[in-house]
Amino acid sequence: MLMAEKYQKINPKALALSLGIIWAVGIFLLGILPILFNGWAKTMVLSISSLYIGFKPTFGGAVIGAIWGFVDGFISGWIIGWLYNKFLK
Repeated sequence: MLMAEKYQKINPKALALSLGIIWAVGIFLLGILPILFNGWAKTMVLSISSLYIGFKPTFGGAVIGAIWGFVDGFISGWIIGWLYNKFLK
């Protein structure tokens, strides 16, 4: 039995959507943590804001961060799924 027959391919689009949604939710929650818990995790949000333009410890900033997070997670998921399928051969 060949290795390619032993393992199934991954749908890159499905993996991309899954990772995009999960990462977007995580970034959004991280963005509102300083609002809910009196500044807790604010330093982490400010650090990530150097990568995600507009991401701030505010509700609007959390929404912007979630959009960036979805795009980042989607692209990463697509690349991971595509590479997995290539290495499977």
